[in-house]
Amino acid sequence: MKSEQAITVFAKWRVKEGQVDTVLNLLTEVVQKSSAEEGNLLYNIHQSNSDVNTLMLFERYKDEHALTAHRNSEHFQKVVIEKIVPLLDDREVILSSQLVFD
Repeated sequence: MKSEQAITVFAKWRVKEGQVDTVLNLLTEVVQKSSAEEGNLLYNIHQSNSDVNTLMLFERYKDEHALTAHRNSEHFQKVVIEKIVPLLDDREVILSSQLVFD
């Protein structure tokens, strides 16, 4: 993977029953601070129409360095890792780079 290539993160979170409001409230700070990061190009949260406990995160960073900076940020460590992850039944994260077809 080339470090100068933009990286898109697709994350699927399955929130524990009864915890979705707490997670959404915590995400307010995460979205605000992550969107303000220098290397962040996009930070969107979606909620499944068929299951309110399933959240999808779509994030885009200008390069691998920007993604690493995000993951090392205080808000990611303190809010996502320490507070949100324990409220999840499952967390799947896929890192991807866009393919360009001529």
